[in-house]
Amino acid sequence: MVGMSTATEPASVWAHARRTLSGLPDGAGLNIAYEAVDRHAAGPRARVTALRWLDRRMSVSEISYAELADRTARFANALDALGVRPGERVFTLLGRTPELYVAVLGSLKARCVVSPLFAAFGPEPVAQRMHLGDAVVLVTSPALYRRTIAPIRGRLPALRHVLLTGPARPDVLEPGTHDMAALLAQASPDHVIGPTDPQQPALLHFTSGTTGTPKGALHVHEAVVAHAATAREALDLRADDRFWCTADPGWVTGTSYGIVAPLVIGATLLSDEGEFDARRWYTLLERERVTVWYTAPTAIRMLMRRGAEEAARHDLKALRVIASVGEPLNAEAVRWGAAVLGRPVHDTWWQTETGAIMIANPAGSDVCPGAMGRPLSGIEAALLQQGSDGRALVDPDGHVRVLDGQAQGELALRAGWPSMFRTYLDAPERYARAFADGWYLSGDIARRDADGRYWFVGRADDVIKSAGHLVGPFEVESALMTHPAVAEAGVIGKPDAVAGELVKAFVTLRAGFEPTEELRTELLGFGRQALGAVAPKEIAFDDALPHTRSGKVMRRLLKARELGLPEGDLSTLEVNT
Repeated sequence: MVGMSTATEPASVWAHARRTLSGLPDGAGLNIAYEAVDRHAAGPRARVTALRWLDRRMSVSEISYAELADRTARFANALDALGVRPGERVFTLLGRTPELYVAVLGSLKARCVVSPLFAAFGPEPVAQRMHLGDAVVLVTSPALYRRTIAPIRGRLPALRHVLLTGPARPDVLEPGTHDMAALLAQASPDHVIGPTDPQQPALLHFTSGTTGTPKGALHVHEAVVAHAATAREALDLRADDRFWCTADPGWVTGTSYGIVAPLVIGATLLSDEGEFDARRWYTLLERERVTVWYTAPTAIRMLMRRGAEEAARHDLKALRVIASVGEPLNAEAVRWGAAVLGRPVHDTWWQTETGAIMIANPAGSDVCPGAMGRPLSGIEAALLQQGSDGRALVDPDGHVRVLDGQAQGELALRAGWPSMFRTYLDAPERYARAFADGWYLSGDIARRDADGRYWFVGRADDVIKSAGHLVGPFEVESALMTHPAVAEAGVIGKPDAVAGELVKAFVTLRAGFEPTEELRTELLGFGRQALGAVAPKEIAFDDALPHTRSGKVMRRLLKARELGLPEGDLSTLEVNT
């Protein structure tokens, strides 16, 4: 189909993927937790390790599929005993602990809607999301309760129950606050999952928009079809794998591929309570014999800054697949992975709204460094003509123009894949604006090459309009990072009376390089040679680029600083990124 990319007919692809799952007994529907836990616990994989958890001291605890079935059944029964009903919303505010996995999967067994939150959020972001989501139950730790929830609990009238993990001190067990361990000990291990319509809501993920109001993207139980199928195709994930996804469980990746997909496939899921530390991560990869590793470009770049010497001290031969997610992957990181880690890094593209990987350089395929890759089976992608704001140009009749051949435009996906979000919570008009003419509008600008690969250019609201050119910040950042002195870069458009915007780059230098005027001049020339007319006109050295909590360079905060916005505006930008 001209101007579009799809491997096979989507309907047949998803029908086949659905047949790889069991479904609830007696045709009672499709439930994520049953596919991830119970069907394995009832079969030959019952004693296989489902979760291998490392605490901060790297001590290991293991939970088999049979044990996970027991604990999640008890959790579902505990919710029922508290009067929590199917469809009500259970939020988690936890780091990577065994209780997190029990709470998420147990809630799905109870047919509640689960919404994992990022544990490092402060009280305000948590209050906003829990209020929008009508949180009925919250599972958190005593420390997080005291620090984050106690100050705002009075503002959450729908919140009936708080379940505290770990040792719960009597002074925090106020009315409506329970010791989770005690509840599970009292609950029955026998639980039959009720009939679950595949279209029944299951997961609520919040993603921040440029306007500042979090968007609650609601996904259904049918999403498990895409979770499993894409993990097999993009990550080559198998039942005998040891799989490590480094994404925090508070983000969609940490749920779709940090909980659901590996368990559905029957793999052993590794979970590390510790934070990023290069030596710790290399030790974990070696000691745990990780075979498939799904991480973020930021993490790869941080390992690159440590140099190849640290990697050389560890045996990483067990690694079969390294893949990245969360932000575009620079070509230099792909090459570094091949040279230093022994495997190229395979980029994947998707969003909170898509629920699963849509475009990728699949494991086992040749990687084209810097490319997002091609659409996975069942995914129909296209580039749409852009208007003056960078977004898809929609005519008065609601139609869009699909671009042919090699082109650049807004990346769109034909609606209808199983993990596609079903609504923005309480925002139907906002949801409607995300679609046009049967296409989901991603807000990402991409280009397509002659081989059908897609290349990320930038977010529509990040694209720089300079002297008639549309400049993607990522393209400029990637080019600068090929210079041996540059460890990381952030690029913005700086207002200019003549050109509209000038391209300005902020760069962090590698160890051993000094921020001199000679180096600045060298980098400007390097950029002109690599990029021509869209090269940066200004370069500033910055040894501490601002990042979101998930590791992305905060271009909007860089721009706000450049424009001299007051500190209050900066903090708002930080929360909303």
